[in-house]
Amino acid sequence: MINRRTLLTVAAGAALPAAMPLAARAQAMPTELVIVVVPSENSSGVIDRVTPLAAYLTKQTGVKTILRVASDYAAVIEGQKAGNIHIGGYGPGSYVRAHQQSNGNVLAFTTTKSNAGAVGYYSVGYAKADSPFKTIQDLKGKKLGLVDPNSTSGNFAPRFFLDKVGINPDTFFSNVAFTGSHENAVIALMNGTVDIAMNWWNADGDSNFDRMVGKGMAKKSDVRIAWKSDLLAGSPYAYLSNLPAELKKKIEDAFYNMHINDKVMMDKMEDGQTAAWVKVTHADYLDTANMLKFIDALRRKSS
Repeated sequence: MINRRTLLTVAAGAALPAAMPLAARAQAMPTELVIVVVPSENSSGVIDRVTPLAAYLTKQTGVKTILRVASDYAAVIEGQKAGNIHIGGYGPGSYVRAHQQSNGNVLAFTTTKSNAGAVGYYSVGYAKADSPFKTIQDLKGKKLGLVDPNSTSGNFAPRFFLDKVGINPDTFFSNVAFTGSHENAVIALMNGTVDIAMNWWNADGDSNFDRMVGKGMAKKSDVRIAWKSDLLAGSPYAYLSNLPAELKKKIEDAFYNMHINDKVMMDKMEDGQTAAWVKVTHADYLDTANMLKFIDALRRKSS
């Protein structure tokens, strides 16, 4: 159940609504709309950036919206599966997990398009700039910092793409640790706890590390990219497919027109790096689903 994991309320509201059969919910307009995100940074940082989204969605949909921050993707997956969370913010891999575990009731509807017009992002491995590590091969026998077991850039993609060059992280590195967030992974790198830290990266100036630089937590010159994946599908927002069609349309329009309706808020949410929210469907995540098949096969092999 979702109450086994930490959820921080951003907008007014107490506990998540009690679970009800999904089919029963499909016929009624909810009195409150619950949207949950997972931070790549510390909770206070993401709360500051995304708090206005609740008021914006309330205005655009006509339904009071409560925004919460979850401790990890598993909490969002569980909450949407139970019908307690109406909109979830995901990475591509965690979204596919939610779609699978909800029997298709969780559906991606939007992701970001960058100012350069790109849709999607990369997983990168940071090494300290003053270290001797310039490529992934230089890090054999060293310590790897991942993010969350359900993170695409922080777990799934590194395992998938490193396998393509003959690297099994669990045997190639001397130690593999989950740090809990993208920000924590970088902190572990800077502290010397790990020698390479996996993270998300859109473009130079648009990454979790750049956010940390902007907050004074690091200097741009502190790290170098020692490894980079192929392009990944964009991180989506996904709603419950059995919400009323009228409400789903209002939610979609709120995101697709955010750059027109409230660009100041969108720029705050996205650090000014997003041109617009664009439409996606589940079909855009079929390659990610194949990545997860590989991950699942690895887990079965190691169990």
